[in-house]
Amino acid sequence: MSIRFLGAVLIIAVCGGFGFRLAAAHRTDLLYLRNLVSVLDYMECELNYRLTPLPKLCRQAAGEHPKTIGPFFMQLADTLDSQICADVSVCVAAVLENFPAMPQGTAQCLRMLGSTLGCYDLDGQVKGLQGVRTESRRIYESLDANKDARLRSYRVLGICAGAALTIVLI
Repeated sequence: MSIRFLGAVLIIAVCGGFGFRLAAAHRTDLLYLRNLVSVLDYMECELNYRLTPLPKLCRQAAGEHPKTIGPFFMQLADTLDSQICADVSVCVAAVLENFPAMPQGTAQCLRMLGSTLGCYDLDGQVKGLQGVRTESRRIYESLDANKDARLRSYRVLGICAGAALTIVLI
């Protein structure tokens, strides 16, 4: 009987842990998108007022949020400096491969950013940054809508799924 009880507790704990992990991933995605919007604001200001070259701009942007989105921009700056790829979008794709844990919404916006950086004159790049920022905010707002209820649902569904699985198996 004690082995069944231990198994039931483990099943509920694993399923509940999965629900809590989904909630944590959702919060992480929101954090990364919020930081990306901040970095895009910074990049736009730097381009408008200082005409900072792209590798240096990426390094400076990396310093804005060094624990979340910063390592991506630092590695992008190194890739741009080494001139391994001829196109910025190829560099962004190559760097994104090194960050498999990058949240999906943020990665999508970074791919959009790669397709606009370095391709146009100043006005085109600023418009490209504004477009990526708009898309980032749209994704952020869709994830943030009813966030508390959604996070609670993830956690509760994980625990309930574990309880249901335990009932079925016992």
